[in-house]
Amino acid sequence: MTDIAFLPARRLAGMIRRRKIGCLELLDHYLARVERFNPALNAIIATDIPAARRRARAADKAVASGDRWGPLHGVPMTVKESFDVKGLPTTWGDPGHKDNIAAADALSVTRLRDAGAVVFGKTNVPIWLADSQSFNANYGTTISPWNPERTPGGSSGGSAAALAAGLSALEMGSDIAGSIRNPAAYCGLFGHKPTMGICPTLGHTLDGNVAPLDMLVIGPLARSAADLAVSLSIIAGPDDIDSAGLRLALPPARKKRLDEYRISILVDDETVPTDREVCGLQQRLADFLRSSKVKVDIGARPDFDAAESHRIYDILLRSGTSARQTDTEFADNLAARNALGPSDESKQARRLRGLTLSHRDWLRLDEARHRIRWKWHEFFQKYDLMLTPITVSAAFAHNTVLPYERSIPVDGAMQPFMNQISLPGYSNLASLPTTIAPIGFTNENLPLGVQIIGPQYGDRSCIHFAGLLEKHYQGFVPPPGYA
Repeated sequence: MTDIAFLPARRLAGMIRRRKIGCLELLDHYLARVERFNPALNAIIATDIPAARRRARAADKAVASGDRWGPLHGVPMTVKESFDVKGLPTTWGDPGHKDNIAAADALSVTRLRDAGAVVFGKTNVPIWLADSQSFNANYGTTISPWNPERTPGGSSGGSAAALAAGLSALEMGSDIAGSIRNPAAYCGLFGHKPTMGICPTLGHTLDGNVAPLDMLVIGPLARSAADLAVSLSIIAGPDDIDSAGLRLALPPARKKRLDEYRISILVDDETVPTDREVCGLQQRLADFLRSSKVKVDIGARPDFDAAESHRIYDILLRSGTSARQTDTEFADNLAARNALGPSDESKQARRLRGLTLSHRDWLRLDEARHRIRWKWHEFFQKYDLMLTPITVSAAFAHNTVLPYERSIPVDGAMQPFMNQISLPGYSNLASLPTTIAPIGFTNENLPLGVQIIGPQYGDRSCIHFAGLLEKHYQGFVPPPGYA
């Protein structure tokens, strides 16, 4: 029998409400699993157990008195290390910030607590959240519960490993280049990258910065699509400044039944070399959808140059994080950029151009970005959703070579590691919501997922379709040895 720890958070909240299990009892059950499994996984890297137990006891008293705090009343959960949680470190994996202790909760963490969650710990990340794996000098390496030789993904890799192994009921991550989506896919989970701007990022930062990063969003990871919907409803909505004049009103899902949807699906993407097992699972999904009377067009895409979209995204991504450079680093990168040949379109060249981009050139690229955004809008007048691969392969082996110097195997050939960001970059560049749902396993029993891209503010359609796949195709499967 599967451990109760793997039940959806919504179901756990219902059990608490009906007094089938106590809040402290459930928390202690998760903590026992953390004690048993986390030393090897290294997914959860900081906890405040005394505070969590006080919170759980208070939640039990509230249940006894008929007081319901919210949809997550008494549910134990963890959040990515990059979110401020009062009294716990926020380092983003950077040794220079290893002594940084948060003085207050991030806004999203406050909202989760207000909804009743018992936040008991934080999960591992790569340094500066800048990798599709999760290791750093502060906390070490997180491994995949599916295969200890493989990464659980990144930058929300600790989040995904903890969820997949049943160490937490729910997780909160962040995404600027697939950092919610590749860990969800690698670990067989559900994940949602919201429409940019609908979930305030205040408190997901270092050095007390309050300005949101271009293309960065925060969002949930879960073991069910319904948990994504609940989490999104909790963390979405304007902050204190914007709420004076703005209200968020996400439209409902475009359709109700699977056979009512009209979708495009990319089995492969000719602009990014993709492993045949990834393409095979995409084709199998397309065949299932067609057999289920879904209106499916294979290969239909918006009317823009995909390679040019990748180029713009690569440059704007690095421009958006360029403020982290010291003056010396900027000068060195400027000299390196000036030495580039005009035809050099390598990922490293694009990185250098982004890190040293002038505001004039940023404005030109931003105009090109918004033209692409309108092409997506036109596309979604005909199609409800677009389904694509999210990763070029299944989870790769741990690799400490710097990302821009790293290669990974794709169908036996070594490919630039930074190709990883191109597929998630489609929706980051255009501010679009995207949900990940598990769709199968490789021959080595490694999970893979599909990327469900929707129109701007179409978050509920993405999550709803993921829920239909969960019901009719595949849901979360616990990794061997943890259930």
